[in-house]
Amino acid sequence: MKVAELIKLLKRSDCYFVEHGKEHDKWHSNLTGKDFRVPRHKSKEIPPGTLSAILKDAGIDYRRN
Repeated sequence: MKVAELIKLLKRSDCYFVEHGKEHDKWHSNLTGKDFRVPRHKSKEIPPGTLSAILKDAGIDYRRN
């Protein structure tokens, strides 16, 4: 999944942008109450482990087929 696709999914899942970092942006999930970092390069693929951790912190159950 590309960063741009992930951001659309986060917005639909009650998550919102908090602040810019140097290479990552900080987001917050209202579902879990957690803050998490998302890489800023919108056209790059996110490594599977990183994607899994972000989705877990965001409270999103998403499985790619």
